[in-house]
Amino acid sequence: MDRERVIRAVEELLDALGEDRTREGLKDTPRRVADAYEELLSGEGKTAEEHLSKTFTSRCGDAVIERDIWFSSTCEHHLMPFFGKIAIAYIPDGKVVGLSKLARTVEVFAKRLQLQERLTEQIAEEIVLRLKPKGVMVVCEAEHTCMTCRGIKKAGSKTLTYCIKGEFPDKLSGELLTLLSK
Repeated sequence: MDRERVIRAVEELLDALGEDRTREGLKDTPRRVADAYEELLSGEGKTAEEHLSKTFTSRCGDAVIERDIWFSSTCEHHLMPFFGKIAIAYIPDGKVVGLSKLARTVEVFAKRLQLQERLTEQIAEEIVLRLKPKGVMVVCEAEHTCMTCRGIKKAGSKTLTYCIKGEFPDKLSGELLTLLSK
């Protein structure tokens, strides 16, 4: 990220909005916005390899499930936040990963300009690439401020996306989808 360029762009935006960017409340806003975007987009260009590379041998053949992984991301269409929770289920094929590593994987992909559909798929694809499980399912439920604060203004509406990769028995995926979307 070109920090100085972001600051200049926010100054230009404030000017275009007719604001006096020298007034007390706005004086440091361009710098604060640059700081915010640096944090909000900190996953750009990263992979979850470092998080998913340390695995443990396991005979577990049933699904490993971690749910209610809270996240926030930035919609690439409006540059507004969307947030919610993600659930990850995978069927190990001889190796498992520490549970915090799944949450760190979510952060890598959430901290960039994003679409919910892409976020869901990227997490699933990274788990397949790094853990090589028999199957993986990722369920994402999110609220988009572009729908709640502007436009249609439907507060509380949620979008549910899911991605299934590999071998996931139909019965198990149906049960998991029900469980994970609660």
